[in-house]
Amino acid sequence: MITVCFYVKKDTVGFEMSGHSGYAEDGSDIICAAVSSCAYMTANTLTEIVGLDPEIKVKDGYMKLILNDTEASKAQDILNGFMLHINAMAGDCPEYIVCKTRNI
Repeated sequence: MITVCFYVKKDTVGFEMSGHSGYAEDGSDIICAAVSSCAYMTANTLTEIVGLDPEIKVKDGYMKLILNDTEASKAQDILNGFMLHINAMAGDCPEYIVCKTRNI
């Protein structure tokens, strides 16, 4: 199962994803591919288009992106879009994706 945790202070400051959906074998798992694609698009938009410098950690089955408080205010539309999309996918595939929100 893929777990996505959104970190919130005053604004959403980032997210952490871990796990594999288990929908299909590696290389054929369309749920993992969809979630990964959304996360990478979000990270790339924040860094390459908006010009922010979040802390990002990536390894197999894991991504964490955290913005400092100043940057977070500039990223809300993008993070909210990501959150909306991932929550919709979790609603469609609750046995493969779970979303949480953590106040920090």
